[in-house]
This record gives sequence, C-alpha cells and structure tokens, in this order.
Amino acid sequence: MERREFVASLVAGGCAGMCVDLTLFPLDTIKTRLQSQQGFYKAGGFRGIYAGVPSAAVGSFPNAAAFFVTYDFTKSLLGAGRVLAAPHVAPVTHMLAASLGEIVACLIRVPTEVVKQRTQASPSSTTYHMLVSTLREEGVRGLYRGYGSTVLREIPFSLVQFPLWEYLKTLWSWRQGHTLYSWQAAVCGAFAGAVAAFVTTPLDVAKTRIMLAKSVCGQRTEGDFHQCGRFHLSGSLREDPPHVAIAARPQ
Repeated sequence: MERREFVASLVAGGCAGMCVDLTLFPLDTIKTRLQSQQGFYKAGGFRGIYAGVPSAAVGSFPNAAAFFVTYDFTKSLLGAGRVLAAPHVAPVTHMLAASLGEIVACLIRVPTEVVKQRTQASPSSTTYHMLVSTLREEGVRGLYRGYGSTVLREIPFSLVQFPLWEYLKTLWSWRQGHTLYSWQAAVCGAFAGAVAAFVTTPLDVAKTRIMLAKSVCGQRTEGDFHQCGRFHLSGSLREDPPHVAIAARPQ
C-alpha cells in the first residue's frame, strides 16, 4: 500500500464517516431509544434528539479512518499473494479485510459509542457528565463495556456488507462497460448496508442493551440495586420486547 493510497484512505474514510455520523445522528438516537429496555418514550422519545452528538463528533473521524486504512491495507496485502489474488476468491479477501478493520476500529468506536448511547438514553444528562460518571463508577473498563458484543455485531455486518458492495460495483461496472460514478457506488453501498443492517439487527439490539445496562440499572428500585453490573439479556427481552429498528451504520 503506497503512501498516497494510505493518506487517501485515511482522509476520505474519516471525512465520509464523520459526515454520515453527524447527518444521520437523529436517526441513530431514535434507534437507540427504540432498542432501550426503558422503552422509546421513557428513554427520551423525540426530546433532545442530538443528545450525545459531541461523542459522535469526536470519535467518528478516527473510527472511520482506522477502519478504511486497515481495510484497504489488508486488501492490498492479501491481494499480493497468489492464493487470494484470484478473482473468484475476492469475496474472501473482502471479508477478511473488513473483519480485521472492524476489530481495529472498535478500539476507538466502543468508548465513544458507550458514552453516546448512554447520553441518548438519558437526554437530561450531558456527554461530559456521562463520561465522568462512567469513569468514576466503572473506570476505563466501563468505556469498553460491550466491546465483545460490538465486535460480534460488526463482523457479521461487514461480512455481508462489503462483499455484497464490491460484487454490486463489479457487476454494475461490467454491465455498463466503464467505471462507476460516485453516485452509483453510493447506491450499491446503500443497498448492501441495508441488507447487512436487516440481518444483524438482533445483534445490534443486544449490543445496545449491554452498553446501556449501567444507566438502566441506575434507574432500578433500591431492592433491585444488588443486580447492578449484571446484564441478563433473556430477562430484559422478556420484560420489554424491543421495537425493531434497523441499524443504519456508516462505512
């Protein structure tokens, strides 16, 4: 991977991720509140729709940049080998590159996601106060609450999205006889993302509830306070079946 390609992936991926995150932030807030164990209206409803946006603004650029740099570097590295360079195994290369990219990006994404989602579900609080509260009560480990579930959600998402995206681009380009325009690549990405989001929504609900477990626990009665720090997914689902909210996640 040349220096020019590295810089292009870093800047383009970071800028694209930040623009999409900030543009679609109200939809992300609605999704988080729909998936919350509290229920949509108790979590804030349509009030404070931009709660948690500072966390997204700070983390979106480095998160997206880390993903695309890792994705493109891994693709070029695997493509240099004989086995994975053949066209018929290209989807495997894309899957491996996307999976590794998600693991790296989640190191940045999860802390910002924890603060953002807890603020979204508690709009009366601010991003700064939620960050300080998390660090004071749970330490740095609290910022990585749900890291495993996030990776388990993001990898299947990428395994569906990126091979499908690359395939659609290749098919469309072959049919029209020239390289795709930007809007055509965007259409392919939108369709691939929608399919991946639909498939992985149950995993996204689990991830959201694990990250919100602390804030939900803090709202329980004193008699239930001894259960703080523990997250029972099956019990949560029985008590309050989640609304289905397709996760729109930029790449």
